[in-house]
Amino acid sequence: MEKDKKSKVLIVEDDEFLRVLTAKRLEKEGYQVAVAVDGESALTVAGESNPNLILLDLLLPGVNGFEVLGQLKKSDKLKSIPVIVFSNLGQKEDIEKAQKLGAVDYLIKANFTLDDVMVKIKERLNK
Repeated sequence: MEKDKKSKVLIVEDDEFLRVLTAKRLEKEGYQVAVAVDGESALTVAGESNPNLILLDLLLPGVNGFEVLGQLKKSDKLKSIPVIVFSNLGQKEDIEKAQKLGAVDYLIKANFTLDDVMVKIKERLNK
């Protein structure tokens, strides 16, 4: 990817503190950022902003992250966007379900720092 063309990351996170913290960090690293606070707006914002990557929480008000992931992967326009799940759900079944639905990576919030998340995002966007 050209250096002058910034990658855009969509953060789907209902926790305001974490959302703002992640957005600020991504902007500091030179990424464009779009945000959504729930599943319904995630689908709208993804369609409008055409991000290069989506960082998706699963526990969202209204439409949950699994449903968002399923809808994204059914959309011809959005299905090729890599989705990294970043959630508190750490059960094997949840991880497998997200991977079956098309998530490229699954990070459990308790086990990963923001630095770890940045490494994963950079890995995906620089492929």
